[in-house]
Amino acid sequence: MEAPVLVAPDWEIPFELMCDASDQVVGAILGQRKDNHFRPIYYASKTLAGPQLNYTTTEKELLAIVYALEKFRSYIILSEVIIYTDHSALRYLFQKHDSKPRLLRWILLLQEFHIEIRDRKGSANQAADHLSRLDAELVNSFGNDVIEELFPDEHLLQVEIASEVPWYADIANYLVGNVEPTGLSRHMLKKFLSDANYYFWDDPYLFRICADQVVRRCIPESEIMSEILYHCHAGPAGGHFSGNRTARRVLECGYYWPTLFKDANSYVASCDRCQRVGNISKRDEMPQTYLLPCEVFDVWGIDFVGPFPSSRGNKFILVAIDYVSKWVEAIASPTNDARVVVRFVKKLFSRFGVPKVLISDRGTHFRNDPLARVLSKYGVQHRQGVAYHPQTQGQVENANRDLKAILEKAVAQTRKDWSEKLDDALWAFRTAYKTPIGTTPFRLVYGKSCHLPVEVEHRALWALNTVCLDSSSAGKERFFQLNELDEWRAQAFHNSYLYKERVKQAHDKHIKADRQFAEGEKVLLYNSRLRLFPGKLKS
Repeated sequence: MEAPVLVAPDWEIPFELMCDASDQVVGAILGQRKDNHFRPIYYASKTLAGPQLNYTTTEKELLAIVYALEKFRSYIILSEVIIYTDHSALRYLFQKHDSKPRLLRWILLLQEFHIEIRDRKGSANQAADHLSRLDAELVNSFGNDVIEELFPDEHLLQVEIASEVPWYADIANYLVGNVEPTGLSRHMLKKFLSDANYYFWDDPYLFRICADQVVRRCIPESEIMSEILYHCHAGPAGGHFSGNRTARRVLECGYYWPTLFKDANSYVASCDRCQRVGNISKRDEMPQTYLLPCEVFDVWGIDFVGPFPSSRGNKFILVAIDYVSKWVEAIASPTNDARVVVRFVKKLFSRFGVPKVLISDRGTHFRNDPLARVLSKYGVQHRQGVAYHPQTQGQVENANRDLKAILEKAVAQTRKDWSEKLDDALWAFRTAYKTPIGTTPFRLVYGKSCHLPVEVEHRALWALNTVCLDSSSAGKERFFQLNELDEWRAQAFHNSYLYKERVKQAHDKHIKADRQFAEGEKVLLYNSRLRLFPGKLKS
């Protein structure tokens, strides 16, 4: 009889585990089903020792599963596992709450794995049954180890129960009942009383007056990771931005806790979507130049992104960005021809007014008579970038990159729902803090902050005050906001100028000013079509 050939594991399909136990030995076979045939990967068996020999049949059968999962843990830790056993009572053991402590402990250990237990007749489970009935002395000849009933990293399975007492409990007790915390030194108590001056209690919430004189609600530990950071980083308007930008968004939403920036960076560092997507930046070979328009919506950059996997018939995204406010408009389109561009440009003009300059690349969808006639009719100057030099359209290229980064982390595994996620991506982009202008595009366009759903759900300060809203005071507040808008835009222009100067200096200091190219020299030409990364939307 020829022994079956062992195969290498396929991580894309579920594993199957056949387990059985006899009076003295437990056995298990790890394999996978391919072409309707079970292909073995690993055989294992082990003798029972000491008190294990006195276990009941159910305990021995469950011990066989515990042993198999311990043995094959490195194979199956993140995979789906189907376990076959000829002891049908095991299927119902997981639903009992009055089992023996030993069985309950084993069941808790198994919660680490994605397992499904199925019945199989003994006649169909002969391979595992044979391993469990090997002579104990023969099994011991391969090693004297016994089943420890402990996984090697069992401490990873411990459930960390968050304390029900929030971090601000001492502050709240002091503000409400004038109760000072015990066990503090004289200096620590003095610091505590000094810090308490920045808090006030408005039942049932605690608020803090932060360094920027903005009142923010203090968030307990139970809401930080699962609610606030999730919504501000991975929610519909999150955008999967960096830790610092996520922390800024939390502050903009009106929340505070002492370790905000540390927790935000830790959360982003552990975000699965963010870890699967990366960036490659290239240094330019020539000194940097930049555009610096003065008025909002005077200069727009426009570009196509795609093709992407078809989503509701759409394969391209047409993106436009205002060079001053960084406001982005985008639509999904099945084609990237001139008709799409003309319709989009007319819609853009009707919403934001006629600009002075429209910047694009030299694609045929931008260099055509229909678009030229429209721009000539409205008196718009059309500037086209140098061929094979996307840095000319740097603003819109950066917007393309950010939108793609958001979509890459928001789409489903099939990547065919990106057109449905485009509005959420625009929402996230427009409400994200932009360092060059020192604020968000939304504030620079509308003169106010954009309120997010999480602010209503978790009761930010403005949401708590909505019930007492007075229409006349609200109108005055909005009037002051609009008057302040010109100052915001002037400050944004100044911030943009300083930022671009710093970027230029940092960029140009690495450039060799005396670099000369002679005719006939061989140079390398960068080909963006070679940038094909697995797991990404391809453009």
